[in-house]
Amino acid sequence: MRSTLWLAALPAALTLALVPASALAFCGFYVAKTDTGLFNQASKVVFARHDGKSVITMVNDYQGALQEFALVVPVPSVLERGQIHITENALVDHLDAYTAPRLVEYFDEDPCRAPDELRTTATAPPAPPGDAAGAAAQGVTIEARYTVGEYDIVILSAEQSQGLLAWLRQEGYRLPDGAGPVLAGYLAGGMKFFLAKVDLAEQSKLGYSYLRPLQIAFESETFMLPIRLGTLNAAGPQELFLFVLTRAGRVAAANYRTVGIPTDLDLPLFVEDEFGAFYSAMFDTLVTKEDMRAVFLEYAWDMSWCDPCAADPLTFEELRELGVFWILDQMEAGGLMPQPPGAFAPEVFVTRLHLRYDGERFPDDLQLRESADRSNFQGRYMLRHPWTGHVRCEAARDYLAGLPQRFEGEAQTLARLTRWPIEQIRSKMERGGQSFTPVDLAPDTREWWQKLWPD
Repeated sequence: MRSTLWLAALPAALTLALVPASALAFCGFYVAKTDTGLFNQASKVVFARHDGKSVITMVNDYQGALQEFALVVPVPSVLERGQIHITENALVDHLDAYTAPRLVEYFDEDPCRAPDELRTTATAPPAPPGDAAGAAAQGVTIEARYTVGEYDIVILSAEQSQGLLAWLRQEGYRLPDGAGPVLAGYLAGGMKFFLAKVDLAEQSKLGYSYLRPLQIAFESETFMLPIRLGTLNAAGPQELFLFVLTRAGRVAAANYRTVGIPTDLDLPLFVEDEFGAFYSAMFDTLVTKEDMRAVFLEYAWDMSWCDPCAADPLTFEELRELGVFWILDQMEAGGLMPQPPGAFAPEVFVTRLHLRYDGERFPDDLQLRESADRSNFQGRYMLRHPWTGHVRCEAARDYLAGLPQRFEGEAQTLARLTRWPIEQIRSKMERGGQSFTPVDLAPDTREWWQKLWPD
């Protein structure tokens, strides 16, 4: 059976697979988060990087017959067996949850209470791929061959792209249009190719019914994620969530604009039940505004804490599994005491980048740069519940009189972010108790004993 080579490179569709033809503490309570499952054709990549050393974790979102699957990734050198590893999806899911844009809930204080009384609460079976003799005839060299878990892996080099294309076709791969020039570009840069296929017998023996993430470790002065291959056979724009773990600070795209998502905005209360729909619509609006030519920053924070936390920070053991090797270097140098199970790791900064891309608007691979900026950033959206007590002071009268204007501001913010119809938003707010009609400010006529025991 012939397969289609899904050239997705190390990014969002990172499964370059063979697809079948067919800062200050925040006060409030965390109540909801988004996740990568909101987006179609979404891939997740974790990139641990320091001092020219990189570990990349690629989550395969491939759906289809596993005998049709193959992952092709450009790599800067021939990888040894020990530089290839398999991990579990749960690790990346945890990192996704920890960095996800979040919804926070607040409750207004009694406007009649003196300032010093205010208290806030903070929350804190195919054969191994590749025939050596056939490869040599096409100017392709099989540099190494490994079996890692359920994957059969070969590392290839080639003299020129036409020979590589011919060999891949000879091996039964259907190549997408435009593969030749892209492969030629990587060959001109001295890149090798990492090709992985599933060993169905080994997978059955191991008992897995899904593809586990592949990890590769390598050294390169270039801080780059190859995304061009992933656009060749995509049905449309692809979604990439890139989680970058560094020692110094924030990471941004060097060759595309990096734009922070709108944050710290008050939204109508009904959004609590529609947070996923809100965030999807907001991101669609951002992509349209930037003509799908920007990389969006969704989170940047020191890994040792969070506020408010959408999930616990990753533990020392989890970060080490994801390739944060500099913690081990510190331990060996005596800089850190051995970490107990469950401990959080220091000196790890996480940046979450999100992009929607295609070959037209993202014609070049994603070049990255690390900075010393350790300032915090998160996508955070607030729900503010109004105070509902009795009017017993002038401040309460002023507060209640200002609520309709505040609600209108929330409605306008939501409409601007999502392009949802403003009348529809106002109607939902009214049904949820956020009235745009001025509140009756009649004085409190309760008897004294009713005020004593209000319940």
